[in-house]
Amino acid sequence: MVGAFSASRYCWGMSDDFFAVIPAGGSGTRLWPLSRSGEPKFLLDLLGTGRSLLVETIDRLAPFAPVDRVLVVTGGAHENAVRSQVPSLPMANVLVEPSAKNSAAAVGLAAYVLNQTNPDAVVGFFAADHVVAEEEAFHSVLKTAIDSARSGLMVTIGIAPTEPSSAFGYIKKSDSYDGDAAVHHVGEFVEKPSYLDAQRFLSSGEYLWNAGIFVGSVSSIVAAFEEFSPELAGPLSAIAQHISEGSDISALWDTLPSIAFDYAVAEPAARAGKFLVVPGSFGWRDIGDFASLASAQQGPGSSDVVVVGDSAKVHPHDSTGIVVGSSGRIVTLLGVSDIVVVDTPDALLVTTKEHAQDVKQIVEHMKAQGLEDLL
Repeated sequence: MVGAFSASRYCWGMSDDFFAVIPAGGSGTRLWPLSRSGEPKFLLDLLGTGRSLLVETIDRLAPFAPVDRVLVVTGGAHENAVRSQVPSLPMANVLVEPSAKNSAAAVGLAAYVLNQTNPDAVVGFFAADHVVAEEEAFHSVLKTAIDSARSGLMVTIGIAPTEPSSAFGYIKKSDSYDGDAAVHHVGEFVEKPSYLDAQRFLSSGEYLWNAGIFVGSVSSIVAAFEEFSPELAGPLSAIAQHISEGSDISALWDTLPSIAFDYAVAEPAARAGKFLVVPGSFGWRDIGDFASLASAQQGPGSSDVVVVGDSAKVHPHDSTGIVVGSSGRIVTLLGVSDIVVVDTPDALLVTTKEHAQDVKQIVEHMKAQGLEDLL
């Protein structure tokens, strides 16, 4: 069993008016067959720490928000696992989505629930499946973002890019805000670019990776929904009221459009000059596929083959890549480069790092073949 959350060792950044929201959804299809719909990647210990990515995220945020000011937005299928891994999380702090409706609904649900009791608080939104190697640097950047959000503007944290990746969206930073060199206006949010555009972004020095981390006062986020996405704002307000009354929200939830927060709110808010960005560099990684998992696991002196699981079961010879094993079988590699082997009791994946992003296509194909029991 993945280790459960325990109280944090930090306290220096804590304030009484900051809440952390962790949208924990999806099935991590690019990490199949390790990540499944019933046990997605955020519930797994992918780093060998004895804790899931979700628990790692909550612990990382503890200097700013103790567990009673952490909200997790998740699906009904994962509610029990979330509560088991974080037993100190108050009952009301797990917001259960009746169905997947993309990130705008998850963000809006938490914002409107908080708006009923804490409209003047500052709230931050953090993915459940990201990795941060340098926590002190992360805390420093987050503190700057929280302080900037007290202006009434929304703030995102942009990651200083280390390579011309086409796997991430980008944020173009504009003029500095109020003379502060550490904070900029957002020029624009950019969708995942081509590799050539990513090279151009990197060389310009004007673009940051979009990690999907953002902060704002509760009231400013609600106001942004009402201004830029009224089709979400109305139902979300009613849903929050139903939750406070203990009423069923399923019928209202079904009326919500499925749309990403970036499209619904962030992009129009940036065009209106209502979004700031704080650049940061703190060893951030999005564990989105097996290539990124290998990079997150690899450290100084690491073997050419990264092993997730029992390394005694893996015997590489003149090879590079990553092996994820949970079947108990011996896995031997001979003369292969950048290979990805994921060996589970009921499914085996063999691919290369180059095709790691394409695993999602295999999952879609299997779904079309009626193999949902394996997904």
